[in-house]
Amino acid sequence: MKRTDKLVRPNVLKLVPYSCARDEYEGSDGIFLDANESPYGPLNRYPDPRQHLLREAISRHRGIPVRNIFLGNGSDEIIDLCFRIFCNPGKERAMVFTPTYGMYGVAASVNDIEVIRIPLDETFNIDLQAARPWLQDETLKLIFICSPNNPTGNCMDQETIETIIREFNGIVVIDEAYGDFSGKPSFAGRTGEFDNLIVMQTFSKAMGLAAARVGMAFGGTDLLKYFFAMKPPYNISTINQEAALRRLKETGELTRRVQTIITERNRLASRLAALPVVEKVWPSDSNFLLVRVKDADYIYNTLAERKIIVRNRSREIPGCIRITTGTPEENEKLLSELEKIEL
Repeated sequence: MKRTDKLVRPNVLKLVPYSCARDEYEGSDGIFLDANESPYGPLNRYPDPRQHLLREAISRHRGIPVRNIFLGNGSDEIIDLCFRIFCNPGKERAMVFTPTYGMYGVAASVNDIEVIRIPLDETFNIDLQAARPWLQDETLKLIFICSPNNPTGNCMDQETIETIIREFNGIVVIDEAYGDFSGKPSFAGRTGEFDNLIVMQTFSKAMGLAAARVGMAFGGTDLLKYFFAMKPPYNISTINQEAALRRLKETGELTRRVQTIITERNRLASRLAALPVVEKVWPSDSNFLLVRVKDADYIYNTLAERKIIVRNRSREIPGCIRITTGTPEENEKLLSELEKIEL
């Protein structure tokens, strides 16, 4: 039995996947009398369950073989599948580095998995010495690393990540949702090097398709075969697959948009740092800024009253709000309103 198979829950190893009609016939033409669909209407047919065209387009765009790509209904589906595939409820654990994306903890709770929370250090990087004692714990099956991290905005140290992947006997999931804004190398092309690595990316951020809910997972075929077996038959709609395909044809425009957001992020950071209500703006590798202000609750509520919605993260990081980079006009409106606030 391969090492990766030993990491999978016994019931998943025995699972016989549901085989839908389009799994058995991969042609695009024919008289389809197999799936009890209506013969009428522009959206009468079920979507491609394996998203062949979209995965091929992603393969060309990211330089990753098709066989190493899995698509989920948003990254949240992929996160949930990780728990369902690798963690026995009530018995095994996952690790996160806090503060981080909240859905890791929510998905763990739904699946009855205890979460080991290792606080980031004072520079918002992984405290390897605090994490290391857990890496040999047989009950720890999953480690989630968000890089660039949400809500702190920074990329985690690459050598630290590599050390964790090499020393840990379970599955390491690197969430690169904001990676397009960082200019740092992705781990997506290194899944052949590490058989316990899964890398997540998304169409929701730099691609501008948050409404379509298309998440990507890159990994070895020995891991991804369980994701294909566990997912619902038609987890991504035809409409959303087509939207993602169209977006991938707009590579020039995508590059320009990402650069515009980065330029605006840097300008916004500089302008925010000069405001009287702002105490600190952290450097960012993402499309948002973590900002410490003099009264986070008051500023959040005041901005909301003026129809400017930011994220209050003061319960996790005292005094802090998170601000997404908007259009130049939206950013100017935000700055104008913050200038009016007196504390």
